[in-house]
Amino acid sequence: MVQGVFFRVETRDRARSLGLSGWVTNARDGTVRAAFEGDEERVRSMVDWCGRGPSGARVEGVDVEWTQAEGEQGFTIR
Repeated sequence: MVQGVFFRVETRDRARSLGLSGWVTNARDGTVRAAFEGDEERVRSMVDWCGRGPSGARVEGVDVEWTQAEGEQGFTIR
């Protein structure tokens, strides 16, 4: 669950700095969902960062599902 730590904005900015495509959004249950596409090493780095989050965040867990890329262009907040 995310409140007041700018998790989506920080995720977008970090993903863009890594040259990744995809999206990040808040789910109805209060969790954050994201999809990252790009170089595998950079995606893994992004997933690792999500386990920590931005300053002030408290991340209790990260579930990862590796799937086929969908051809996202750029990185957006949904």
